[in-house]
Amino acid sequence: MKNHNQASRRRFLQQIGATSLVAASSPLSSLAARAKAEERILHYEKPISPNDTIRLGVIGYGVQGHFDLNTALKVPGVELAGICDLYTGRLENAKEQYGTELYTTRNYKELLDRKDIDAVIIATHDVWHARITLEALAKGKHVYCEKPMVYKISEGYPVIAAAKKAGKVLQVGSQRVSSIGYAKAKELLAAGEIGKLNMVNAVYDRQSSIGAWEYTIPKDANAQTTDWERFISVTATKMPFDAKKFFWWRAFKEVGTGVAGDLFIHLLSGTHFITNSKGPQSIYSTGQFSYWKDGRNLPDVMSGVMQYPDSPEHAAFQLTLQVNFISGTGGQEVIRLVGSEGVIDVVGNNISVRHSLMPEAPGFGGYDSVFTFSKAMQEEMRQEYDAKWTPEQRKRPVKEDIVFKAPDGYSDHLDHFTNFFDAIRMDKPVVEDAQFGFRAAAPALSCNASFLSKKIVQWDPVNMKLKV
Repeated sequence: MKNHNQASRRRFLQQIGATSLVAASSPLSSLAARAKAEERILHYEKPISPNDTIRLGVIGYGVQGHFDLNTALKVPGVELAGICDLYTGRLENAKEQYGTELYTTRNYKELLDRKDIDAVIIATHDVWHARITLEALAKGKHVYCEKPMVYKISEGYPVIAAAKKAGKVLQVGSQRVSSIGYAKAKELLAAGEIGKLNMVNAVYDRQSSIGAWEYTIPKDANAQTTDWERFISVTATKMPFDAKKFFWWRAFKEVGTGVAGDLFIHLLSGTHFITNSKGPQSIYSTGQFSYWKDGRNLPDVMSGVMQYPDSPEHAAFQLTLQVNFISGTGGQEVIRLVGSEGVIDVVGNNISVRHSLMPEAPGFGGYDSVFTFSKAMQEEMRQEYDAKWTPEQRKRPVKEDIVFKAPDGYSDHLDHFTNFFDAIRMDKPVVEDAQFGFRAAAPALSCNASFLSKKIVQWDPVNMKLKV
C-alpha cells in the first residue's frame, strides 16, 4: 500500500508539472516551487510518531460535519475520538460508521472535557459557532470552525482575542483559500498579468432543492430526538419546535445566515485571499424570494455590491456578489477578476486568463464624432493623426492567454485540513486564522443587515469595525 501511495503521489507531481499552461509563468514550473509542492504532498510519507497523533472530536455531525471528518481522517496521524450532535439519528449513524465503542454525546461540553481530544471540528448551526469556539479554546483545544466563523459581527472580537490568548490553532473552514488554483490566481494578479484590478464579479448559483437547503427531514424528528430545548438555548428568542429550523436551518435568520453566510462567504474569502485585501468599506445588498417559498425568511436570490478602498494591498475595486438558487445556468461558481488588461476567471481550482490590451494610439474614426465634422476638418485631422501614430501603435497588443488546471483528484478540502494539522504539529500559521475569518464573515453578515434594513453598511476594514 505504501509503494502504491508513493507512486500515486509521484504521478500527482508529474501532473502538476505537466499542467496546461499557455505561458511560462506557472508557480509550479520552477524547481523551488516544485519542491514546495512536493514537500506538501509527500510530507506525510514520513512515519507519524504516537506523540504526533492528533485526536479529533466533531461537534455537529450533519452534512458538513460528515464531509469534514471524512477528509480530516485522510491525513495520516489523525484519529477520531468522539462525536457530538443533538439529533439522536446522527449519533446512531456515527456508531454505525465507526463502531459501537465510539464516544458520542449530545452535550458538547462533555466532549470538550475529554483529555484525550486535542482538536475539534465545529460544524454546527451558525448560531452556535462563536460560543463553542470560545469554550473549546478555553479548554485548550485546537479549533477548525466552519464558516462563517461567527453568527453576529459582535462575536468576532472575543473570538479573535480568545484565539490569541489560548495560543491554540484556530482555522476557519473556507477550504478554497488553501487551493493551488487560488494560489495561482494570486500570483498572476500580483505579477500584473491583467494590469490594474478594478472589479471583481463573484457568482455562486444553484438549481436544486438540496442546493436550496431543502434537506431530507427524518421521520422521527421531534423536540426530543433533536434536543430542541438545548438547541434554542443560545438563540435570542424561544421558539416552538420546528423541524425546518433544525434541518433547513440556513434558510432562517434565527439560527442561520442564509446565502450570505453560506456562499457569499466563500466568494469573499477567495477574493480576499487572491487580492490580499482586508475588506470593503461600503456594503449594500438586496434579495428576493423567487422560487423556494417554503417558509424561509432569508432570500433565495441575493446580490451584493461592495466598494474596496485604495490600499497598500491593492488598488480600489468594486466587488459584485450573486447567488441564485433557481438559476437556469444549472449552477455555477466563478470569481472573475477584471483588470485594465484582461480577466482572470477562477472556476473551482482551475484558472484561465484572457487578455485585452489597449492600443498605444487613441481612437479615431469609426463610431466617433469625427464624421460629424466638415469634410475639410475631417481630412485635416486625419492627416495629423496619421503623422503622429504609426499603424503598429494603432493595433491592440496581443498577449497569450493562460490556462491552469488542477490535476485530477486534487482536493482543496484535503489541503485545508493538511494545513490545519501541520499548524498544530509544527506551530505554523494557518492560511485562514480568526482575523482572516472575521474579515470575510463581517462583510457577509453585513449583507444580511443591509438587505433587512435596506441601507448601506459602512465598514472599517483595517480596524474591523462598523462605522456608525
